[in-house]
Amino acid sequence: MPAAHVTLTDVIAAADPGATGALWRLDGAARQLDANLVRLPADTRGTPHVEPDLDVLLYIAEGGGTLWRAGAEEALVPGTLLFVPRGEERAVSAGEDGLVYLTAHRRRPGMTIRRAAAPVAAEGGEAPCLLPRVCEECGRVTDDAAARYCAHCGKRLPGQEAGQTSGLS
Repeated sequence: MPAAHVTLTDVIAAADPGATGALWRLDGAARQLDANLVRLPADTRGTPHVEPDLDVLLYIAEGGGTLWRAGAEEALVPGTLLFVPRGEERAVSAGEDGLVYLTAHRRRPGMTIRRAAAPVAAEGGEAPCLLPRVCEECGRVTDDAAARYCAHCGKRLPGQEAGQTSGLS
């Protein structure tokens, strides 16, 4: 079971002052939630991306910056709590003092191999090819057959170019 009690100020204080990226992660195999405490260095500009599958909650712990979404910028200051819905293009940028923020979202299930609950023939034939669900950019497979974008890097999935369908119904 993951640690249920963490003091963010203690995690930040214990981290190397030059450390960037995830300073802390919620861990444990049986959890349903992901959470990360992330530090961005001063004046880091985030790249706009789309998270197609997961809503994300952001809590600003230290520093400042901006959240760009829907063509507008929102100030990020300590104590701010923001909900960012799935499917919304967004980018997080750090200000001159850097930015430390906590993210929380539903955990992405890992890839698993399991037997079909019913014989494949009962669903009308062989299982569909997974190639349209493999991201050409980062190589990850999406669990959602209807996904148009990679949940990890935001790139459009193969066979999902504008006007195309995956061929699956």
